Amino acid sequence: MPAIVNPAKQRLQAGELSVGIGVRVVRGVEVARIMKSAGFDWLFIDLEHGQTSVETAFQISVAALDAGIAPLVRVPHGELRLATRCLDGGALGIVMPHVDTAEEARALVDACRFPQLGHRSIAGGYPQFGFAAKPAVEAMPAMNDATLLVVMLETPRAIENAAAIAAVPGIDALLIGTNDLSLEMGIPGQLSHERVIACYEKVVAACKANGKWAGMGGVYTKDLLQRYIAMGVRLILAGNDLSLLMSAGQDQAGFVRGCK
Repeated sequence: MPAIVNPAKQRLQAGELSVGIGVRVVRGVEVARIMKSAGFDWLFIDLEHGQTSVETAFQISVAALDAGIAPLVRVPHGELRLATRCLDGGALGIVMPHVDTAEEARALVDACRFPQLGHRSIAGGYPQFGFAAKPAVEAMPAMNDATLLVVMLETPRAIENAAAIAAVPGIDALLIGTNDLSLEMGIPGQLSHERVIACYEKVVAACKANGKWAGMGGVYTKDLLQRYIAMGVRLILAGNDLSLLMSAGQDQAGFVRGCK
């Protein structure tokens, strides 16, 4: 049975940067091939914010599998049942926001990993195998290996618990939600503040000590991207469809209006 290829996880395992793009307002399946052609490794399909439905997330996930870009789905906080449904629907990873404790991280693993790592139930006919029937004894380990489980750290409490969260077997990456973190710290939008930098240092150290990958979201300016990547961050949410459209659109409209 051929292995399931997860381009996001493959990059990380090779010691490279794994770069993703948020899917928040675009709901056509074309976004998968567009972002693959643009050079991204994974989609961050956002069910926490925006209007995307579960059905649309499934359709984009299947399209992403065919396009060769990993579909990762962010579910709302604590929505473990939705997380397993998204995995059944073709996702190659789950991003769980607002994880503050190791207990919450263990609950994610328990729901999203098949035995013996967790207690996810078997559905069969998985998009990850082209909907073909596969022997469970082979399919379940392959699915466990291919699935990327990411927890988002977005509060000072989460940062304090970073080492314990990173030590949870079955968790792959700890991704700092920088905007929510700075808001919780009382310094909203100050993404280069020394206290935020200290949080990154702590999370990167916890990940390195436990064989996990550090990630970041909410940081899109080139100077800060370079700074945090140099510190050891490897899973990078580099923006989203709305910010890219607005940036490119404003730049083009401004240029054309300035022509004489």
